[in-house]
Amino acid sequence: MGLSLGLSALSALFFSLMAAEPLTPAPFTRVKLDAGFWAGWISINRTEVLPHCFDQCEKMGKIDNFLKAAGRLKGGHEGAPWEDSDVYKVLEGAAYSLAFERDSAIEKIADDLIEKIAAAQRPDGYLHTHFQLRGIEKRWTDDSAHETYCAGHLIEAGIAYFQATGKRRLLDVAIRFADHIDSVFGPGKLVDVPQHEEIELALVKLWRLTKEDRYLKLAQFFVEERGRMDTRRTGPDGKPRSWGETCQDHKPVREQSEIVGHAVRAMYLFSGVADLAAITGDAGYCDALERIWTNTTQRKMYITGGLGSTARHEGFTDGYDLPNESAYCETCAAIALVFMNHRMGLLTGESRFADIVERAMYNGALSGVSLDGRHFFYVNPLASAGQHHRAPWHGCACCPTNIVRFLPAIAGYAYAHRGRDVFINQFMPGRATISDGENELSLQMATKYPWDGDIRLTINPKGAEDWTLRLRIPGWLRPSDSDDLYTPVQPINSQQPTATLKINGQDTPLAMDHGYACIARKWKPGDTVELSLPMPIVRMKAHPNVKADVGRVALQRGPIVYCAEGIDHGGDVRQLALPADAPLNAEWRPDLLNGVMTIVGIAQARTESGAATVPFQAVPYYAWDNREQGPMAVWLPESIELAQAVPPPTIASESAVTTSFQTRDSLLAVKDRIEPKSSNDHSIPRMTWWDHRGTHEWIQYTFKEAQKVRAVEVYWFDDTGTGQCRAPKSWRILYLDNGEWKEVVKPSSYDAFLNQYNRTVFKPVMTDALRLDVELQPGFSGGILEWRVE
Repeated sequence: MGLSLGLSALSALFFSLMAAEPLTPAPFTRVKLDAGFWAGWISINRTEVLPHCFDQCEKMGKIDNFLKAAGRLKGGHEGAPWEDSDVYKVLEGAAYSLAFERDSAIEKIADDLIEKIAAAQRPDGYLHTHFQLRGIEKRWTDDSAHETYCAGHLIEAGIAYFQATGKRRLLDVAIRFADHIDSVFGPGKLVDVPQHEEIELALVKLWRLTKEDRYLKLAQFFVEERGRMDTRRTGPDGKPRSWGETCQDHKPVREQSEIVGHAVRAMYLFSGVADLAAITGDAGYCDALERIWTNTTQRKMYITGGLGSTARHEGFTDGYDLPNESAYCETCAAIALVFMNHRMGLLTGESRFADIVERAMYNGALSGVSLDGRHFFYVNPLASAGQHHRAPWHGCACCPTNIVRFLPAIAGYAYAHRGRDVFINQFMPGRATISDGENELSLQMATKYPWDGDIRLTINPKGAEDWTLRLRIPGWLRPSDSDDLYTPVQPINSQQPTATLKINGQDTPLAMDHGYACIARKWKPGDTVELSLPMPIVRMKAHPNVKADVGRVALQRGPIVYCAEGIDHGGDVRQLALPADAPLNAEWRPDLLNGVMTIVGIAQARTESGAATVPFQAVPYYAWDNREQGPMAVWLPESIELAQAVPPPTIASESAVTTSFQTRDSLLAVKDRIEPKSSNDHSIPRMTWWDHRGTHEWIQYTFKEAQKVRAVEVYWFDDTGTGQCRAPKSWRILYLDNGEWKEVVKPSSYDAFLNQYNRTVFKPVMTDALRLDVELQPGFSGGILEWRVE
């Protein structure tokens, strides 16, 4: 169950592993998945996520930017400077989808889009529609526009489309842009590094495809120059320009020991470093990677594989600072964690990296997309009072467009090999063909993973018969280290379960090597291997230095992390406690959330008068917020004293709430009965009309049945000093009278004081609905933390 070995042993282990040749991943084109968990998601991606992303890119003007840059449309650039990257990522997703299942309609959309992109490219290879439309003379002067970041995604898309379809058009566009960048950056040229890493790993991919050394050297240049100021170009102040900790530019890569800054940028950077380490064997890279990996997974990673505890720079804070409700955990960061750990596994042949891949892909990454494939989380907190809800799209759309390329490429994480040593890293039903260049081994896997731990392999060699299979025994089945960030309290059955192995039906002892069960033998066609991985329900605890989780447990079964949702517990979860002796069982629910294994049992609920025994159900974390918006928690208190009694229902809490504007925040915040500490309280949910400013707005309660009301209390949200929301210019109370909105009679006042409830008493009225009619201050938006009705 452990996530690492003791720190003192890690470095020595790492270097011993580096003595061996790095692994070669089985390409996604040689792994074909059968019906099962991931094939279902790939189908949703093809039929829902991909068309939705194409459509949104069209609606948001991202595609028109290329036509404008090509001179085929008039107008200026639309959106953020890095909008091009979203289009490239969607094309990469289309490529992986076509490799999984050829679809002429998708291919035609992609081919047409590629022609638009190619038409926008300048004769010198440059391609970045923001600068092409807003001033080509400014190119390579403002890296906040992320030119190299966009180029990296273009390169990845071009390679993927070529590998999936054999078509070179997009690849040739990418190569021309890469050649242009190589002519601009490097020793004796422009010396600078990207603010947002990405191009480093992309250039390594391009080198692997083309074997053109200049791409590898350029990737090394960008990595080596990070954190070095002696040769860096100067900024407007005449001093060497540094992007600082946020961009991992505070010190040279070889000297870095702590993961800092923007989480996605950091993972992309160290993915590229891992690629370079595998190619060069550079000990300085390897040592830095080990330090960074240990600091990430043992100090700053959430149990879901989420990264980033603050929205301030979308990234890391201090070790063990892992708050739950305010966790940032950007979807892109969990995906990037998969990228880095996949490469670390290829570099070393060590299973602990595949464990992290599994943790992130089943939990923190997959939660980023809804079951219908058309709604997305940007942030993935581990607790919510109901303010979090997936959106159809985001102003910064990096997460949806990362999901669309991540899901269809998932099979590429399953297998790798070193000669005729075959590493089985992830368990997915389907077929794979492994080649050492002269011989082939075909593998057929049957499994219901992640819901069931029984895995059956059928082996068919072609050519040489002597192959070694290395089957990963997941970290959640291996003994943990006391220093691990997350450890089991104990298995539910009080016994540490163990994996079992059969070859051709005969029990076989496990011969373990670096987390893999190894089978070296001569194989005959039709030989079978059966691996059984027991999946008890496990109560997990966090390291005691994680203050947010002291006295709390999380539930895990196999690779799946679970959570409790308010919809299953009377509308809230803060009242729940899960005592150490609470009975829990796994229950398959084919009718729930597209079919999931739930955890059911008995919990305690804190009440105003004490505690009550209540039914309990936990669902996979990735599937939360797919029924109705509401509270959620991954970490549950064991003691009833840590739970919070839910206040009795009120007129407001039982009402439906609507507003004049589809807020990005939480409508439910106004009636969640969570007391604000101040008008600028960011620790609790809020409702705002952002980003409407100076406008006329309203918010409304519709009662279950007509109510006689006489007063309201409003706690206004005002984030002066940090944001653009203010208490309103004016407001009034309206009630619904036979379909007509009327102002209440004799209101006592319409105050907008901060840091307190503003109470207004009026002549009692019987009505079905009540509305606050609000005039926002000029130039500012506004919001409400709590709205009570009497």
